[in-house]
Amino acid sequence: MCLALPGQILSIDHDDDPLTRKGRIQFGGVVKEASLACVPEAGIGDYVIVHAGFAISRLDEEEAEATLREFAALSRLQDDKSAGADLHAPRPKGGVHG
Repeated sequence: MCLALPGQILSIDHDDDPLTRKGRIQFGGVVKEASLACVPEAGIGDYVIVHAGFAISRLDEEEAEATLREFAALSRLQDDKSAGADLHAPRPKGGVHG
């Protein structure tokens, strides 16, 4: 399964050479470095889709924020589901020592 995530460009290195251009990208609270070679038009503050260490396309802020909200909702749903599973997990019989 492949997953590409939207993130915002915080800074750009090697801006003079489009093939070695890299950026620090923020994904929520996580910051990672990614190649910007495929999006030469991207600048600081822009949102990009990152897959396997490469920013592969730009997207507008509204679309990026909507996608990030959906990821956050999925994460909360998974957390709620996991917490509910703990409540219904079978308890060991016989106390602490079995």
